[in-house]
Amino acid sequence: MTIGSSLFLIAAGAILKFAVTTTVSGVDIHTVGLILMIVGGIGLCIGLYLLLRAKPPNVPPDPTRLP
Repeated sequence: MTIGSSLFLIAAGAILKFAVTTTVSGVDIHTVGLILMIVGGIGLCIGLYLLLRAKPPNVPPDPTRLP
């Protein structure tokens, strides 16, 4: 899951949780919104962790390869 899709899930969940007032029989829309926000938050944390972990280590330049 990428960071963009995580943000989309968080936004869609927030809309369902706080802005939608209609009711559907058999489905609690506020609970679905909360679940989407939680899944989006977990995906965002994992995506940021993988992004920060993928950076190369700080290696000093090789002195034999001067320009």
